Amino acid sequence: MIKPPRAGRRLAKKLLGRAQPGPHEGAGRFTPPPPPPVPEADAESNQVWGFADTRFSVAPSGNVILEGERYDLSGTELPNLLPWIRETMQLPIPVEEQHPYEYPPKVPAAKRNAKFLKAVKGLLDEDAWSQDPVVRLRHGHGHTQEEMYQIKYGKLTRVPDVVVYPSEEEHIVALVAAASEHDVCLIPYGGGTSVTEALRCPDDEKRMICSVDMRRLNRILWIDPTNRMACIQAGAVGRTLTDQLAEYGVTMGHEPDSVEFSTLGGWIATHASGMKKNKYGNIEDLVLDVNVVTPTGRLERKGLAPRESIGFDTKRTVLGSEGRLGIITQAVVKLFPLPEAQHYGSILFPDFETGVAFLHEMTHSGSLPASVRLVDNTQFKFSMALKPASSGLKVLKSKFEKAIVTKVKGFDPDQMVACTLVFEGTLEEVEAQEERVYAIAQKYRGMAAGSANGARGYQLTFGIAYIRDFVMNHFVLAESFETSVPWSEALRLCESVKQRLFDEHAKRNLPGKPFVTCRVTQLYDTGVAVYFYFAYHHKGVENPTHVYAEMEEAARDEVLRCGGSLSHHHGVGKIRSTFLPRIMSQEAMDWNRRTKEALDPNNIFACGNQVDALEKEPQG
Repeated sequence: MIKPPRAGRRLAKKLLGRAQPGPHEGAGRFTPPPPPPVPEADAESNQVWGFADTRFSVAPSGNVILEGERYDLSGTELPNLLPWIRETMQLPIPVEEQHPYEYPPKVPAAKRNAKFLKAVKGLLDEDAWSQDPVVRLRHGHGHTQEEMYQIKYGKLTRVPDVVVYPSEEEHIVALVAAASEHDVCLIPYGGGTSVTEALRCPDDEKRMICSVDMRRLNRILWIDPTNRMACIQAGAVGRTLTDQLAEYGVTMGHEPDSVEFSTLGGWIATHASGMKKNKYGNIEDLVLDVNVVTPTGRLERKGLAPRESIGFDTKRTVLGSEGRLGIITQAVVKLFPLPEAQHYGSILFPDFETGVAFLHEMTHSGSLPASVRLVDNTQFKFSMALKPASSGLKVLKSKFEKAIVTKVKGFDPDQMVACTLVFEGTLEEVEAQEERVYAIAQKYRGMAAGSANGARGYQLTFGIAYIRDFVMNHFVLAESFETSVPWSEALRLCESVKQRLFDEHAKRNLPGKPFVTCRVTQLYDTGVAVYFYFAYHHKGVENPTHVYAEMEEAARDEVLRCGGSLSHHHGVGKIRSTFLPRIMSQEAMDWNRRTKEALDPNNIFACGNQVDALEKEPQG
């Protein structure tokens, strides 16, 4: 399982130190054994993000603690986290003042289509379908703040009526045929990590809704070490897939923030990006071929070449399709040798503007590390608040380091920012890249802050969703959104979006101050991806999730006004669909609609994603 690292070089030796070829290097195509069953210890929670054994809570001491043993932070008290949140949001947020909830909420009764259910029971084993209310509920939502709030403090008015667990592609073919014959709606389900309401069932859907859970189609069908390719079923979960490929000395290199829970099919359907995109590419760079089952038949090709010029390519239509066209069953992807070395690093800069200037030069120098993240001052302080308490010599060391940064270097604690780095490749490549990157950083007053701080910075990736659920218990709603933007507009967009959220918060006379922060997460020759986090305290606020949605819509409006994209890697889903007319001509939207109608004329895949509210898809 992928875990936040303890240290750069040590991790390279422990997990990635395969300097020797894998066991099948140079051999022909082969089929690995299926992945082992998911152990009970890795059970996922239905009511909060992540593993059931992991959550933030308040210890008897009054400090926040991460329960469980899964991450480096687990079992460690974090005395600075709550005080920092209170200071930032300018609210007392007493630990005893909680917002209790009951789970599960009342689940709507299941609609029945007897003929379709008969077909399901004749096709699948008894343990491969379910109408259990809690199972249906979990398959009817993703992880937006709105959805998580509703399953705790409200209800979902429409959820799937049955959940099925196919284990073969032929099961998918038969299910789609049965749904077409009996007029049933199908919604594909991967890891359930969507943050665009892509999994929410349309309230006005009158037909029976069947959620197709892909987790049992999780096998690596073959690995071709000579040509560095693999064919993998769409339900393969990121953490398991990464570990299984590593056994053969290879990797996809695709690590989105949700890699512990999201699936290959979900990555393709949402047009995903990962932390190490700089080295390995985005999902569109990694996918060589894809199979999709639609109501009008299978989309598949015979043969696979390094590149083709064959006219219209269905693969490009499937990327980002978000469950509207059919069910992705498998894909052929690129593979890379496991890196010989993996080093973490971090650099402090006096302010965000200087950090962005460094990123710009580094990007065009040809020395991009596998992953680069520049966090603003608020997020830098947030990561510092996640540090455990120091004692003994560590206290002295911490004071000494702070003096160096603030007194000697002259950095303002309220302006300074941090950049975290991951270098991967051969040891020679990594060391040469480190030398070039740190030399560029010196030109921008960058101060190397060590591999341990770099590794710690990436812990925030795995912890922030757990923190989101923790603060929801204390009347705080929080969510993320992202965009990409040209270099020339990046700073203006970051500042304008933050200011817009502060203004929207003040306009509504909401309690305290909002939490607003951003980081630059992926780099391109032409621009950057920017990731925002926004939170506000809602005690005493009527309909708080609606208020949150209004402010997030305003932020998205500002993103587009400043030249940003509608999404970089989360997708459109339902919460961004109203913005589609602002980024597409009517003719482009008509092309999308007609493609949908050609592949799914009866709207069997009626998830409602990417549908402009002014022109809804027909319901059957």
